[in-house]
Amino acid sequence: MQAMMPLQLAPSSPRRAMPAADSELLRALPIAAAVVSLDGEGEMALDAWNARFIETITGGQKHLDARPIIRAAAAGPLGTFIKTYLNDPANAPSETERQDGSGVHMRYFRLKLAPLAASEGARSRCLLSLVEETQQRRAQEHLKTQMLQCSLTGLPNRLAFTDAIEAVAGDEARAEGYAILLVDLLRFSRINQSMGSVVGDELLISVASRLVGGLRDGDMLARVGGNEFGILYSVKGGASDALAAAQRIARLIEEPFTLSDLDIRVDGAIGIALLHHGEDGEELFRNAQFAIKQAKAAGTPTIYEPEQAVAARRRFSIETELRRALERDELDLAYQPLIELKTGRVTGFEALARWTHEDRGEIGPAEFIPVAEESGLILELGRWAMDKAARTLASWDNAEGQALPINLSVNLSAIQVARDNVSEMVGSTLKTHQIGGERLTIELTESAIVQDPGRATRVFEQIKSLDANLAMDDFGTGYSSLAYLQRLPIDLLKIDQRFIKGMLSDDDSIAIVRAILGLADALGMKTTAEGIESGDLAETLTGLGCVHGQGFHFSKAVDAKRALAYWRAREEKALREGKIDASPVMRVRHG
Repeated sequence: MQAMMPLQLAPSSPRRAMPAADSELLRALPIAAAVVSLDGEGEMALDAWNARFIETITGGQKHLDARPIIRAAAAGPLGTFIKTYLNDPANAPSETERQDGSGVHMRYFRLKLAPLAASEGARSRCLLSLVEETQQRRAQEHLKTQMLQCSLTGLPNRLAFTDAIEAVAGDEARAEGYAILLVDLLRFSRINQSMGSVVGDELLISVASRLVGGLRDGDMLARVGGNEFGILYSVKGGASDALAAAQRIARLIEEPFTLSDLDIRVDGAIGIALLHHGEDGEELFRNAQFAIKQAKAAGTPTIYEPEQAVAARRRFSIETELRRALERDELDLAYQPLIELKTGRVTGFEALARWTHEDRGEIGPAEFIPVAEESGLILELGRWAMDKAARTLASWDNAEGQALPINLSVNLSAIQVARDNVSEMVGSTLKTHQIGGERLTIELTESAIVQDPGRATRVFEQIKSLDANLAMDDFGTGYSSLAYLQRLPIDLLKIDQRFIKGMLSDDDSIAIVRAILGLADALGMKTTAEGIESGDLAETLTGLGCVHGQGFHFSKAVDAKRALAYWRAREEKALREGKIDASPVMRVRHG
C-alpha cells in the first residue's frame, strides 16, 4: 500500500499529520475510504486514503496520480456536498450518488460520510467512503430493458407501451395529438393449434415486421399481449384521422402471410382510444381494449365511447348485485294472466322475474336477464324461477283446497338449454311441489333451437316425457326452420307483440299474424298473442282464431296473491255471463 500523505484540496490548506488511529482505521476498512477535514478558515483537505480509494477513483489503476481527479471532483458538486456536511454534520445530508464518464464508460458511485473526532489543525473531520455501483446499475438497466421488451419480436412490451402513453398524456402540448390503436389478431389461437406454435411465432414476427413498415417516424409499435399489438399514433385530424389510420392498418394485415409454403390470412379487430391530457396511461390502454370488444361486434375499427364504458360498468355492477340478490332470495316473480279469448277466463299465468333493488329501485328484466346470461347466473336464476313458480302454484291449490285448472308458464333461456340438465331440474321441481307436468308450460325462444338443434330436440323430448307443455316464445322474429316446427314436440306458438300491436294499422302485420295462426292450426298447435292492449285487438284476434292472449288490456303482471284473486274474479265473471260451466272449484265456492 502506498504511503498515505495529506492531499490539499485548496492551495492555502495547511498540511496536517494523520493520527495513527486514522491510519489503522483506513487499513482495516474493506471499502474505499478517505479522511476529509475542514480547517479553521473553511478550507477542505483530503488528509488520507487507503489503496482501495485510489483504485476505485482511477478505475483500478493503482499507480495513476489521483490528485487531479480528486481536485476536479472537489471543485464541483462533490466538494460542496462534503463541505456542507463538515460545516454542519448534524443537519446536512450524509449520502449522495455520483456518476462519471459517458456512454459505455459511465461509472456510478455511492458516497457516504461519517463524522470523526477533530484533530490538530482541523475544525471538523469525516470519513468518506466510496462504493462503486457500476455493475449493479448496468445489471439493473439490462433487466429493465428485458422487462420492457418482447423477447420474440424485439418490440416494446405492454409495460413500456403504457409508460409511453403516460408520458405523452402528461405532456399538455402533445397529448391531444395522439391516439392508441390496439390490434387483436382474430383466429390466431386456431392457427397456433392447427399449425403449431413455431408457425404461430413466425406469424407474429411477420405481422410485427409488416406493421413497422407501415408506420411513420415517431409512431410507436409494441406487442402488448399474446396476439395483440399496440400503436401510439400521432393524429392531426382527431377521430377521423385515427379511423383512417386504423383502416389502413387493417388492410395491411389482411394481405396473406406466406409461412411454411402456406398463404395464411388473418383478420384484426382494432380498438381506438383518443388521448387527453392528464389521463392515466393504464386507463387509456383499457379504454382501447374496451373498444376492441366493440370492434369485434361491429366488424370495423371502433373508437372508445365513454357512455359505452359506463354501461359496461353498470352491467358488471348489476352482475355482482344480482349474484348477491339470488343468494339472499331478494328477487320475486310476478304473474301475467293468460286469457282464453272466446270465454274471457284465465287459463294460466306467465311467471316473470322481478327485481326491486334497495338502492336502484326497479331493475327491469330487459336489463338483468342479458347480464345473467352473459355471466352464467342464468342457470341459477332459471332454477330459482322454476322452483318459485311451482311453489306458488302449490300454494294456490292449498288455498283453494284442490288442484286448480291453472297452468303456469316459465321462461327458459337458450343458455340453460345448452348448459343445464333441464329435464332433471323440471322433474325434481314437479316432484318436490307435487305438481303434475301438464300444469307447467316451458317457454323457449327460437335461439334455443338454432344454437344446437340436436341438443334442443333431446331436451324437448325429455320435457315432454314429464307431461309438461312446450311453447315457442316471440315466434316470427327469429330464424327457426319450419322443419323444426314439424319435427319438435311444440304445443304452443306465442306471436310476438311487434306484430300484434301493428295489426289495426298495418295490413302486413295482419297478414303475418294470419299466416302464423294458419301454420299453427295446420301443425296442431295452439296460439297465444302477446301485447294485447285494447279490446279491438282482442276481438280481431278472436275472430282470426287465436286461442289465448295476454297484455295490459287484461292485466299487467301482478304478485301471487293478486293473481289468484284475479283468477277468481274472471271465473265468476265468465260463469255469470254463461260463457263457462261452473268448475269444480267454483261449485264448491258457490255451494
